[in-house]
Amino acid sequence: MFAGPGVAGAIRNQFNLVGNTVNNGTTGGVEGGASGGGSAGADSATVQAAVAKDAKDWTLEEQKAVAEDIASKGEASPAYAKAKAAMDAGTKFSMKLTDGQTLEYRIIGINHDDLADGTGKAGLTFLTTSTDISSRMNAMKTSDGGWEASELRAKMNSGEIWNLMPADFQSKVKSVRKLTNNVGGGNANKNAAVTATSDKLFLLSYSEIVPTSYWASDYPWSSSEGTQYEAFKGKVMNSYSDNPAIASGSYWWERSVRPDHSTFFLRVHAGGDPAISDNATVSNCVRPAWCF
Repeated sequence: MFAGPGVAGAIRNQFNLVGNTVNNGTTGGVEGGASGGGSAGADSATVQAAVAKDAKDWTLEEQKAVAEDIASKGEASPAYAKAKAAMDAGTKFSMKLTDGQTLEYRIIGINHDDLADGTGKAGLTFLTTSTDISSRMNAMKTSDGGWEASELRAKMNSGEIWNLMPADFQSKVKSVRKLTNNVGGGNANKNAAVTATSDKLFLLSYSEIVPTSYWASDYPWSSSEGTQYEAFKGKVMNSYSDNPAIASGSYWWERSVRPDHSTFFLRVHAGGDPAISDNATVSNCVRPAWCF
């Protein structure tokens, strides 16, 4: 386990992305429905039904409808204020996985992530809060190819982790465009450019968690793997020490490679430090994020 070296960071490029939503409240349970497309307005009756409820009781179909309505109308959506309040309060939703475990998650972004098909934003982005899923990043001790070429990404988008997700969730999740250094870490790659991948489930990047990059002066790309999610603003302030807002009691993977090392990926410390790292072959918690 390494703590981050480096230099205090520069402010990274801002651009609004959006993520999505998933299921219901304190006890969980997923309701099925057809998948939605683009950022066209959602069914108004479903949105109004969602507005009339406590957000924690939204069905999966209502969450999807709310996300699409927010993507289409922004703050003018009748569901916007309730979704933002749920995000700010850290309201947890849950759904049953195919192996019988319960996955908990929360909203972390509103109109934050870009849809992979170029049709606009995903209205809501969610992040898993439970820590029952774990995996190595790669079978070999390497960060070559970054997130794009990683074994874990394959598991999350078509393999064993994707297959943990219930069918009604799979039909609603939307592919989004994620920016990452997909070359690798180490000094030879200090000026690597970020590139985009299309992902259904994804890990958070370092720059999506922190306000400024610890490594920005020496590794400019570390500021450009997306921008800090709305749920973390004013709550995650430290780029290389603990942040209670993201502490989970377990170590969890980020999709970012460690800037100054060729075999490590970043991970969040159990106490909330987002700038530590581990060898790609080590098993850590996986906290999938996704959008509707």
